Parts: sequence; C-alpha cells; structure tokens
Amino acid sequence: MTDNDIRAALAKIHHNRNQHDNMVRKAAMDLNQYRQQLENSLSTIDARDRNSAIGKAIAGRRTELSRQSKDARLALTRELAEVADRIKSAESHYRSPIQMLMRDTLGDERRSRIQSQIEQSGPVELASLAELAAATRDKELAAALCGRVSGLKRDERPFNAGELADVMFGEQHRELSQALVEAERRVLEALQADQEFETGKGNPHRALQIAMLKKREAEIGAYGEPAPDEEEPDDEDGADEALAAARTGEDRIAAGLKARCTPAPEPTE
Repeated sequence: MTDNDIRAALAKIHHNRNQHDNMVRKAAMDLNQYRQQLENSLSTIDARDRNSAIGKAIAGRRTELSRQSKDARLALTRELAEVADRIKSAESHYRSPIQMLMRDTLGDERRSRIQSQIEQSGPVELASLAELAAATRDKELAAALCGRVSGLKRDERPFNAGELADVMFGEQHRELSQALVEAERRVLEALQADQEFETGKGNPHRALQIAMLKKREAEIGAYGEPAPDEEEPDDEDGADEALAAARTGEDRIAAGLKARCTPAPEPTE
C-alpha cells in the first residue's frame, strides 16, 4: 500500500467505527430509557423484588436489541478488521525513514549519476553534501549519500544516515506509523464496545491492549496539535518559525558533524 492508500484505508476505518459507535450508542440509550420506565412503573414494590424484576427485564431487552442489530454490527466489525489487516500488511514497508527514502528514489537516474560522482569523495565533501541535501530536502542526493556512507566503517562515517533520512521522511514515517497503531486500536475498541453492549461488560485483556496502543500513539505523537488556548502566531513569528523549520535538517546534520569533529578531552590525573 502507498502512503495515500493507508490514509484512505484509515479514513474508511474512521467512518465504519463512527457508524458502529452510533449504532451501539443508540441501542444503549434505548436500554437506559427502558430501565428508567421500569423503575418508574415499579417504584411502589419492594426494592429487592424491584431490582430483580428490572434486572431480568433489562437482560431480555438487551438480548432483543442485540439480535436486531447483530447483522449490521457484525458487517461493520468484519470490514473494520479486514481494512486494518490490509494496513497491517504494509507495516514492513514503513519501518524506518531510511527505508522509505531509499525506496522512494529507487531507479532514479539522478540518484545513479550522483552515486557515480561521489564514489571517490572524502569525508569532508560527503559531510558538506549531506548538509546541502538536508537544507534543500534533496531526496536523490540524500539517498546517494546514504548509500555511499553505508559502505564505510561506522567510525569513519562523516554523518548519520538515519538522521539525514529523518529530515526527508521522518514526519511521514511517524504519521504512517501512528496510522498503523490507530487502525489496530479502533478495531479493538469496536469489538470492546460490541461486547459491552451484548453482555454489559467488556474484556479486561482487550481494555489493556487498547490502553497500551493509546500510549504508543501518544509516544509517536504524529497528530500532535497546539492547545486550544494557544494564540496563533502573527505573520512575522510564523515566518521565523518556517525559516527555523527549514533549517532544522541542516542544523541537525551540522551538529552531528561538530560532535564528531570535536576531539575527546584528555583524561585528567
């Protein structure tokens, strides 16, 4: 699946999940109204007998509502699971930004020409080109450089290929990684809501899985948004932030190079 395929599939999951949630919510409201009617009509009898009668009536009403919506709910959860499985099958193609970078430029003629030109380049020139690739978001140059340094010993590499690839595809990688986790979570939430509606209680193990997936999504943080009370920056501030963002990649590579070039301090007696 391409990145757009994954986005479209996730949108389909959102749609189905909302449909399922509305269906279960409507049935739950019906059940609550029925309970309220029973409590009002049986308010004059003994509390123990009233609770017993209400419990039996609610169980029967729950079974009836469950039977009425079972086919529709089952169709939605099945489709949710199928779409989520398709997204899950693409996970191996989005494991890291460097994998995405190399695949995106595979077969590109310009990347091949650059690879030939930098075959004999030394560390200083490679480092300078890495800064240029990061600053200009040049994917072909970045891919050629990552391929070049992969053949060097780790301590001889003038820059970190993973950091350079992250400049190009880091944001997209985080977005798609979170989409993979979110798809799985939404299916589990639908199954949990289904069970809670049919039986009155959910699955504790599934609830734990959902909580762990939510934690992973928060850690990835691809959908992070500013707090509602935060003010929008004015045009001047926005321009400054845009310039800073554009320089992030170059600065990151440059910082790594500076760290590599700084001699280690001599041990003191």
